[in-house]
Amino acid sequence: MIRLLAGVAMRVGVFLPNWIGDVVMATPAIRALRKQNANGELVGIMRPYVGEVLAGNSWFDETILYKKKAEQTELQWPQVKQKLRDAKLDRVVLLTNSLRTAWMAWQSGAPERIGTVRDVRGPLLTTRVYQAKKRKGWGRAEDVQLPAIDGYLQVTTAAGCPPEPPELELATTPADEQAADEAWRVLKLPDPSQVVVFNTGGAFGAAKDWPRKHFISLARAIAERDNLHVLINCGPSERDNAREIVSEANDSRITSLADIADLPIGLSKACIRRSRLLVSTDSGPRFFGVAFGVPTVTLFGPTSTHWTRTYADHEKRVSLELDCAPCMKRVCPLGHHRCMEDLAVERVHTEVARYLSKPMKSNAAA
Repeated sequence: MIRLLAGVAMRVGVFLPNWIGDVVMATPAIRALRKQNANGELVGIMRPYVGEVLAGNSWFDETILYKKKAEQTELQWPQVKQKLRDAKLDRVVLLTNSLRTAWMAWQSGAPERIGTVRDVRGPLLTTRVYQAKKRKGWGRAEDVQLPAIDGYLQVTTAAGCPPEPPELELATTPADEQAADEAWRVLKLPDPSQVVVFNTGGAFGAAKDWPRKHFISLARAIAERDNLHVLINCGPSERDNAREIVSEANDSRITSLADIADLPIGLSKACIRRSRLLVSTDSGPRFFGVAFGVPTVTLFGPTSTHWTRTYADHEKRVSLELDCAPCMKRVCPLGHHRCMEDLAVERVHTEVARYLSKPMKSNAAA
């Protein structure tokens, strides 16, 4: 195992996770690496949309973008490999778990490569981080899955970083805020303190979805009982669902981003950052709310409340905790989807009302 001298300024490459939520959960680890290498250079190695999630932060001195099966030659492996070699990295820290990214790190020529051992990639690493084990009957061992935030920080600890608090961190750009200002104008929304954002979708699959009828009932309750506006956040593939929620709710105080021409990640970040509260499925934008200090009510069904634990006092994780959960399946294997179907609107509204009863924290533009 190669160890570089402490205090020596280094060029450190960081491979970042691919999923939006995972990237946000990795921000404490990125912050730790930036602090450790304050006098050196930090090079972020990531998918293009990951750069959108992290835009506005000043952690990286340089970025290298890559994409599997990309049409653009600059994102394809031959050019990416050359960029990695030209970067002359002293160390690579892998906040990813794939064999492919470990191989890319090895191909970079960096003499030190730090990451978690899995997917037979151990031989490609010079510093190997092993998942914790626990004993279960007759001396048999099984994996203990750390919350993702802790897993990323475990890797930075192996890289020599001091302990770092687990608070998630994001920023917005002036362009993000301008896009949100325009959306507010077009949709004729009131002061952000009077707007609750719903994030109803997610890339994982239908099993994470709370029924549309429940979101409609909750939106009506917030509009009628709490006298607030509801904004449905959506990505390009979620426009139709957002439109249907607004149409069926049939209340002028309930609207969506569905008819905004461009729906970049930065727009979602800025809209959530300025809002009074976020109600979300367990999907990427959920972590925007947590990172910006916005009270967040997260609805869990088939996924684990443990693995994506954020440690934030301003997030409430709501789950029925059925015996069949978490199954981590994209489609309910039992065919009933009770984990989300039976999650009552009144229970969710109770958590929403609890946060609304508290003074709103100022979320000045980042």
